[in-house]
Amino acid sequence: MPRRLLLAVALSLSALSALAAQAVEIAVVGLFPGKAVLVVNGGNPRAYAVGANVIPGVKLISADEGGAVLEVEGRKRKIAMGQHAGSGDSDAGSATLYADGRGHFIANGQVNGGTVRMLVDTGATMITLPAYDAARIGVDYKKKGRPVQVRTANGIAPAYMVKLDTVKVGGITLHQIDAIVQERGLSQALLGMSFLNRTEMRRDGDTMTLKKRF
Repeated sequence: MPRRLLLAVALSLSALSALAAQAVEIAVVGLFPGKAVLVVNGGNPRAYAVGANVIPGVKLISADEGGAVLEVEGRKRKIAMGQHAGSGDSDAGSATLYADGRGHFIANGQVNGGTVRMLVDTGATMITLPAYDAARIGVDYKKKGRPVQVRTANGIAPAYMVKLDTVKVGGITLHQIDAIVQERGLSQALLGMSFLNRTEMRRDGDTMTLKKRF
């Protein structure tokens, strides 16, 4: 049986029909192949199969480990892990993250246009990418980066310092962000302080809100 993947995702949207004219808050809290566990307007979690109507005007189109796709009044909305999306301007320049089952905040961001799943880590000086993630999204770190060494739990590891063209998390897009590409000893990309220092961070229980500062 596939293991449930807990997501830290929420969607704020405004349905356009008379039946769903008020703002709706939908959180994706679990995923199975062909099924998503959703919380609507703060209610109890409920499993929806692909093709089911979540509320009038909102339908679950697909679900997999990458997130859920909802159709809202005929328009498809992809909800990626750790991202907050909305229909209003209030979402621009902000992102809302939710803690997973272990209390970690995960952001499914975009780095140079490629999707990267990152663990929020205030102890990391910079965004840090495993080499395989960097290669997958086209970061030519060996050619354009500067060789450095980083200290890991297993000792010193070779790495490269690079400059990322764009990093996007939720409604926040930053440009020319310093980052480290680590060739070994790192299994999870880290959303470090080279990004977080340019945001205001607020935590309320299992919710973390980031707001762009500059």
